[in-house]
Amino acid sequence: MADDRREELERILRLQRAAFNESRPEPMSMRRDRIKRAMALVKDHGENLCKAMSADFGNRSMHQSMLTDIAATVGAGKHSLKHMDQWAKAEKRKVQFPLGLLGAKAEVRYEPKGVIGILSPWNFPVNLAFAPLMQVFAAGNRAMIKPSEFTERTSLLMKELVEEYFTPDELVVITGGPEVAATFSSLPFDHLVFTGSTATGRRVMEAAAANLVPVTLELGGKSPVFMGRNADFAKAGERIALGKMMNAGQICLAPDYMYVPQDKEDEAIAGVAQGVKNMYPTLLENDDYASIVSDRHFERLQGLVADAREKGAEVIEVNPGDEDFSNANIRKMPLNIVRNVTDDMKVMQEEIFGPVLPVKTYKQIDEAIDYVNEHDRPLGFYYFGEDKGEQEHVLTKTISGGVTTNDVIFHVSMEDLPFGGVGPSGMGSYHAIEGFREFSHARAVYHQPKIDIAKLGGFKPPFGKATEKAIATMMK
Repeated sequence: MADDRREELERILRLQRAAFNESRPEPMSMRRDRIKRAMALVKDHGENLCKAMSADFGNRSMHQSMLTDIAATVGAGKHSLKHMDQWAKAEKRKVQFPLGLLGAKAEVRYEPKGVIGILSPWNFPVNLAFAPLMQVFAAGNRAMIKPSEFTERTSLLMKELVEEYFTPDELVVITGGPEVAATFSSLPFDHLVFTGSTATGRRVMEAAAANLVPVTLELGGKSPVFMGRNADFAKAGERIALGKMMNAGQICLAPDYMYVPQDKEDEAIAGVAQGVKNMYPTLLENDDYASIVSDRHFERLQGLVADAREKGAEVIEVNPGDEDFSNANIRKMPLNIVRNVTDDMKVMQEEIFGPVLPVKTYKQIDEAIDYVNEHDRPLGFYYFGEDKGEQEHVLTKTISGGVTTNDVIFHVSMEDLPFGGVGPSGMGSYHAIEGFREFSHARAVYHQPKIDIAKLGGFKPPFGKATEKAIATMMK
């Protein structure tokens, strides 16, 4: 079976690469047309895609899906359409004196790479497949998408729709389980984009390395929230609750743990709990609150809480409607705030990816900074507080993929900011001009003038005075 799929995938890749080579140089109008079709696909079938996502999760708010997966993806397309002409312009570069006077010229051309593979995850199944695609198309490439098997209905619907809107030499969706994903990541693409866990990211990069395929890895990690002493704990709490409860915390940028001043711990926790109550008076029958995607993931999250409790943590369950979760079989989980955490607890070792929020305390903010610097670089970093000096101190002392101050997650929704990780939270980025360049090859082009530059510069044997003069000039 696996061999059949490998042959099929290799055939599609050959088809796309041949079409890519054949059509060069392709006009910008063709790139625009592909982006517009991708936007139309998502817009015209937004409601059905949202229904499929909800069915895959067990429950997921139609409103949330329209915001995060449909509207945000259309926004990414609009941004590319608006800026791609500017992004694609060749850049003039300087040549060393006196070559410019003699007529030499240099430029960088941003050229398409060819066929790009996109391995997309289950947590935002439409957005994380189609948003990078907008820039892949803007840069003039073809694409193959392998979406997650955990959101099977959504993946199948995307496959059907792509077949309706695109020819197979432009874009295809490949469905299947982990074996297909492994085969997919071992194909000799011109570039591969992967969004998912750090552990899987390692395997993807290893597979890509066999063919020297460049990768963009959008991974996760434990994105910290720092609360300064002068933070507005009620407002901050609500914003953290919004970020932690959206998609039931199944977001790579969700605030993973909180670091708060020791004497303000109760106030900080109360702010988050109140934020949850304001937005979600009940959870079980509430359509606004998403289910955990699978039984396996649900059991893993329950296990993280149990492990922390066994090792001495205090667990505060935020259950605004006082509901009984023990008999509900709909994979809904209230927010569990975990106090007195220690590094031997799994909740402080793994990315959580769900409604569990550990809280650590500091006497001096530098303790929190040191803690972050001793661990893997996170994808996101969040600081709440009005002390601009402290904010700057925290930002200059830490390293993370991106930052939002006085809120969480928002930096990813800014189309003109690059989105990506650093170290174990990822490499490369998309969004903005950085994304366009990620999916382009920066090709250096030098135009030599008619004059014999090599002779003039003393580069031509027999070496002698001119050579010595050139060396002396270069060494000055």
